[in-house]
Amino acid sequence: MTASPHSDQVHAGQAMYQPYTLPLYDFVAFKFNCRFLFRVPVPEVVAMFDRNVSPDHLDVGVGTGYFLDNCRTAPQQTITLADLNEHSLRHAARRLERFDVKTVRANALEPLPLPEGAYGSASMNFLLHCVPGTIREKAKVLDNVAACVRPGGRIFGATVLTQGVPVGMAARATLALWNRRGVMHNSRDSLDDLRAELAARFPSHTLTVHGCTALFEADVP
Repeated sequence: MTASPHSDQVHAGQAMYQPYTLPLYDFVAFKFNCRFLFRVPVPEVVAMFDRNVSPDHLDVGVGTGYFLDNCRTAPQQTITLADLNEHSLRHAARRLERFDVKTVRANALEPLPLPEGAYGSASMNFLLHCVPGTIREKAKVLDNVAACVRPGGRIFGATVLTQGVPVGMAARATLALWNRRGVMHNSRDSLDDLRAELAARFPSHTLTVHGCTALFEADVP
């Protein structure tokens, strides 16, 4: 098997998620970055999860499991967590242990090692801006995740953009630094490109913008 042309960047983008950084992640990402840099209200993202999470849910790019921990979930919730980073998987699984949780180590740019059409919903929250390549190349993630959702199910997520959305001076400087270091890969990510890739795959979808963050929700055809 030949390596992905972005394989080094994929691994670099998830390397920051370590046992010593994950306990601080929620505060930095949601109390500071979302509020002051990306200008997206965290309750809006929680509400998106509330609208879309099904009793059998797939979460790709799990972070710390914050949103699944804080959204309204079904009484007998089953959750599959898929991520390349084993530390994130363990951290999120512990946080969500009150549910029926399964973990799968996987690269979202490749077909996921999961049954086709097995889930009623899937999220990829704050994932695409960490994936290398153009929006057109990143759209492989949309295909790979949607393949795991049954027709009529929901796919949704959020991503930070740098073009076609209002980006404040502090956010622009911070994003430029993170892109140089390989923490994020969104220097060319535009709202128009994201809208085009969503429309090409999902006839029924919504795309809303808060600050420089786009929230997307779609029915899987």
